[in-house]
Amino acid sequence: MKTLVATTLVIGALLAGPALAQDKAAQPPAPAQANQMKTPSAGTEMPAPAGNMGGMTMAETATAKIKFVTAKPAEVTSSKLVGKNLYNNKNENVGEIEDLVIDNGKTVTGVVVSVGGFLGMGERYVVVDPSSIFLHKADGKLKAMVDTDKDALKNAPEFKYNKNS
Repeated sequence: MKTLVATTLVIGALLAGPALAQDKAAQPPAPAQANQMKTPSAGTEMPAPAGNMGGMTMAETATAKIKFVTAKPAEVTSSKLVGKNLYNNKNENVGEIEDLVIDNGKTVTGVVVSVGGFLGMGERYVVVDPSSIFLHKADGKLKAMVDTDKDALKNAPEFKYNKNS
């Protein structure tokens, strides 16, 4: 039980909280620069676009110097979640974690779950709030759980998702 609570707290902070590697010294650009996409000259550093304080950015070229962080051993990586079956409290398989929705390049705001279907036919996708997924680690294996049933997930609003693009 202690492992479940600790893991839940860690994943909750990881999924619902802001990125761990924020540059607090970075200042947002002036309002006139906020929505401009410029290609910098070689060796020139550009400030992050407005609203992006430390997250990934959509751009044609990389314009920020690389930074490294130290990850805590208890953190869960996306590769350990994606493809993981999702179980309910009755230990029934209710779906599979397909992907993570990342807002502004820094905050996980949703977990894409495939529900229904059989052998890839008829499945549909829903987005679940990360705070409603609980993780349990036992015997070195990670198990993802939600407090719901198959019908509730099948009736949830559909997420139009193409995992191949």
